[in-house]
Amino acid sequence: MTAETDVLWFLPTHGDGRYLGAQEGARAVTQSYLRQIAQAADELGYYGVLLPTGRSCEDSWVVASSLVPLTKRLRFLVAVRPGLQEPAMAARMAATLDRISDGRLLINVVTGGDPVELRGDGVFLDHDERYVVTDEFLHIWRGLMAGETVSFEGKHLKVEEGRVIFPPVQKPYPPLYFGGSSPAGIEVAAEHCEVYLTWGEPPTGVAEKIAKAREAADRKGKTFSYGIRLHVIVRETEGEAWNAAENLISRLDDATIAKAQATLKRQDSVGQSRMMALHGGDRTKLEVSPNLWAGVGLVRGGAGTALVGSADQVADRMKEYIDLGIDRFILSGYPHLEEAYRFAELVFPKLPLRATTGVPASGARNDGPFGEVMANDIAPSRRIAAH
Repeated sequence: MTAETDVLWFLPTHGDGRYLGAQEGARAVTQSYLRQIAQAADELGYYGVLLPTGRSCEDSWVVASSLVPLTKRLRFLVAVRPGLQEPAMAARMAATLDRISDGRLLINVVTGGDPVELRGDGVFLDHDERYVVTDEFLHIWRGLMAGETVSFEGKHLKVEEGRVIFPPVQKPYPPLYFGGSSPAGIEVAAEHCEVYLTWGEPPTGVAEKIAKAREAADRKGKTFSYGIRLHVIVRETEGEAWNAAENLISRLDDATIAKAQATLKRQDSVGQSRMMALHGGDRTKLEVSPNLWAGVGLVRGGAGTALVGSADQVADRMKEYIDLGIDRFILSGYPHLEEAYRFAELVFPKLPLRATTGVPASGARNDGPFGEVMANDIAPSRRIAAH
C-alpha cells in the first residue's frame, strides 16, 4: 500500500515579498494579506497552516483566532512556548481555540534556540535545562487538557489542583508537533508528542534523524508521525525554477549574508547548526542535494532549504521523503500567496495525498467548469495539472 501524506502551508507573520533581505517587492504583514493566504490555502485544500513564533513575528494565537472564522476546514498549527507561558494558561487558550475552531487546532511545541531572544523574554536557562522545563510543562498541560485535576511539583514548575473546565473538541487534546534535533529534545518529543518534525535536510540526514526519533519512541512504547519543514520553488520547467531561486536572493549582498550568519551562530539550537552546516554561508554551494537548495538559509533562521524544480522533480523528491516515513509536509514559498496556488496546481495532482489534503472528490467547491469558458460557450473538458 502506497504511503500517503498531508500538506500544510505557512502564514508569513514576519513578512513576505519577492526577494529575500530587500524592501523592493516587499509586503506588509496585515490581517488582510494573511487572510488572503489563509483563505487560499483553505480553498486549495491544504491540511493546515503553520504560524511562526518569536519576537520577529506577530503573535500566532491572536492571528489564528482572527482567521478561524474566515476559513472552513483549514487547521492552524500554533506554538506553545514552555518557559514563556504558564501551562494552565496555555491549556485554557488551546482549549478555547480548539472549541471556537470546531477542532481545527494543532499545537507546535517550541522550546526556543536563541539565547539572546530568550533572555529578552525573561528566560535565562541553558539549552538542556530549557528541555527540563518543556518536559514539566507538557506533563501539566497534557493532564489539564485531558480533563484531569493536576497537582505537580517539578524542578521549575509547580501547580496544585489545576483544572481546565471547558474541554477541547479533540480528545484528549489537539495533536502535539515537536521539532528538536538534540538528544534532550528528542527525548521530550518521545515522551509527549505525536508528530516529530525536522527541517529540510538531504534525505540521508532526515533518515538519520528519523532513526534516532524512532528509537526514542520505541523505548517509550510510542509511534511517531513524521513531518518535514521545507520551502518550495516550483515552476513548469526546471530552468524556470532555478532562475526563480537565484532571483529570490539576487538582492542579497555579502555583508547582509555575513551579518545574518553571525546572528544565527549565536543560537544553541542543534537543528539550526545542522541547517547552517549545509552551506557554510557560501552562496556558491547552495544545491546540497538534488533539487534541494539552501539559499533561504543564507539569511533566514529555522527552515533554510527549498525544493527547486519542475512539478515532476519536486514531487519525486517529496516521494523520497515519504519513503523514509514522512507523512506530512509543511511548505512555504515566496511570495506565499502566489506560491500556495502554484504548488497546489502543479504538484498536488502528482502526490499520494490523504483525503484530508486537496479538494474533496465529492462536494467540490465549484461543480462547474474549471478555467476560463472560451467564446462564451466552450468549457474546458477536464481538470488536469499544468505541465
